[in-house]
Amino acid sequence: MAAPTLDAVLTGLAQDEATGSLRVGKEGTVYYVRGRVSYVECAATPGVEELLGASGRISANGMRHARQESGSGGDGGALLVDRGVLSRGELEFCMLSATLDAAFFLLTSRTVRTRFRESDAHWLGVHWFFDVPGLLRECARRRARLERAWPSEELDARPVTPLRQIPGTHALLTRLQWELLLAADSTATPVELARRLGRPAYSTLLAVRELAAAGLVMTGETAALPKRTPKSPAPPREPGPAGSGLPQVNGDATDVNLLLRLRDALEAL
Repeated sequence: MAAPTLDAVLTGLAQDEATGSLRVGKEGTVYYVRGRVSYVECAATPGVEELLGASGRISANGMRHARQESGSGGDGGALLVDRGVLSRGELEFCMLSATLDAAFFLLTSRTVRTRFRESDAHWLGVHWFFDVPGLLRECARRRARLERAWPSEELDARPVTPLRQIPGTHALLTRLQWELLLAADSTATPVELARRLGRPAYSTLLAVRELAAAGLVMTGETAALPKRTPKSPAPPREPGPAGSGLPQVNGDATDVNLLLRLRDALEAL
């Protein structure tokens, strides 16, 4: 008998109204509270700790102390909010961003070896809920958006190499695309760049595919073209408008419509 898919395992735990953690090989963990997903970790993506650290809101040492103080079954997130390290809205937004990011990459995994631990919880506590069908739909939507941006996986695990010339006379970039072109050194993959910049991995991957579509990074197609010596320096790229700060999260945390309204903000990070 074939082993069940990860989608089927997640759906089964939701139907059983399970509470605990589902370990997916060495690739990640899904946390449940009464059948709903409260948080997802993936080895391939930055977690809440890394996103908060990269934003400068809390040091690695401060995060470690908060984790130790919260202890097993504690609420480290509430501890950070009470101490004024971040607002509750910022905490919820980071949990949302990290979970959607991790779920997308974890659900593309071929690993089917899973292990469930009853009553296990993440040290940050529960600050957002996701129903499993909604989470699966969002992952499918993100896969479709990647395909629309650049219908090839060739860049997903390959070092990002910016081109020395741009097509046309100018290029309009988002803030993240500009940061990626500055950080890309032909050695780091999109996920590695996400960790360097403290950005969600999916948003970084999407930005790289969009840069490929705009002809600004090396692809298999551009690598096959004959090299040309530029006659004059390429004009400077124009950075897009700076992004705003993290929005506050309001309303019912189980509201899937609210989740979908936030998705564009997440992908702009």
